Amino acid sequence: MLAQRTSGTRLARMFSMANLRSTPAADGCRMPGEFEPHRGCWMLWPQRPDNWRNAAQPAQRAFVAVARAIARFEPVTVGASAEQRDVAARLLGPRVRVVELASDDAWMRDVGPTCVVSRRGVVRGVDWRFNAWGGLDGGLYFPWDQDARVARRVLEIEGLPRYRAPMVCEGGAIHSDGAGTLLVTEQCLLNPNRNPTLGRQRIENLLKAYTGARTVIWLGDGVWADETSGHIDNLACFVAPGCVLLAYEENRRDPMHRISRDAYERLLAARDARGERLQVVKLPMPGPLYMTAREASGVQRRRGAKRRRAGERLAASYVNFYLPNGAVVMPLLDARKDAAARRILKQAFPDRRIVGVPAREILLGGGNIHCITQQIPLGGGA
Repeated sequence: MLAQRTSGTRLARMFSMANLRSTPAADGCRMPGEFEPHRGCWMLWPQRPDNWRNAAQPAQRAFVAVARAIARFEPVTVGASAEQRDVAARLLGPRVRVVELASDDAWMRDVGPTCVVSRRGVVRGVDWRFNAWGGLDGGLYFPWDQDARVARRVLEIEGLPRYRAPMVCEGGAIHSDGAGTLLVTEQCLLNPNRNPTLGRQRIENLLKAYTGARTVIWLGDGVWADETSGHIDNLACFVAPGCVLLAYEENRRDPMHRISRDAYERLLAARDARGERLQVVKLPMPGPLYMTAREASGVQRRRGAKRRRAGERLAASYVNFYLPNGAVVMPLLDARKDAAARRILKQAFPDRRIVGVPAREILLGGGNIHCITQQIPLGGGA
């Protein structure tokens, strides 16, 4: 009995330590830049037939290609449902760890934890509230209860303490320079279908509290036709403190041009947390690209899920890449522009290997490589 009580006390203490009641900022934590070293990468396995065509088999092949590309540079873990775990393990191969993890879809960037690091290098995770990009007011599917539990489960598996944030946010809605500056868009975080009772200043204060940021740079709209209500990770990202890559459409007749131009002007006028101006590097947009009738016909219709339609514009962007240790895994989206995008990424990351992966099948589901991945930073403490 004494051993049982001791064990129970130890478990209770561990649970208390794992669920932190303070905030990352109060504890001296910061959200690292994605270009900083990683412990590894997490992904989820796609399977829902009302979002991925042909019973998700083409998407699964694309996810396998992404996971294998990343696994060349850092450990990869893929969460799969009980019924798909064996299939995922067989297709992914021995270099990728597969764990049983229930989810509603496969967007680990948004449903997984956003990690922060303490001054001593201890890694912790932020668990944002999730409502499928809008809840019952424009959300992309219902229900989303399994997705809402993914971040906590990932942190449990990784053995990392957890902060529970009191606001709806997704990992793709924020981007950090690792030095106190966040990039966000008004279209997403000020959308009333996220946090209708919170004003701009309250949202900014909560972002600072849960990422350790000191400065938030607000851009306007996200990429045209982005069904996430304009996530920043499809529009702009930090290469390093002081340098931003921006998806830029030169064609003035394209509705994306106005968005790119507005973002460019805001970035040039901004100052980061260090008080410095930003260097902005333009990354060309692919396309425009559209869903074909054949692609749309392969997606099942289901009540509560977004309908995929032939002819709808796809929110394609080369900014939607992942940075494993020592590399850039970029989406190949448009044979006419892939090479130009690769050259610019190589200039931006001269010490990294550029690895292109065909990614149209991921794009058809509403996102891309950055959206289906979430890094766990290396940290450096115990």
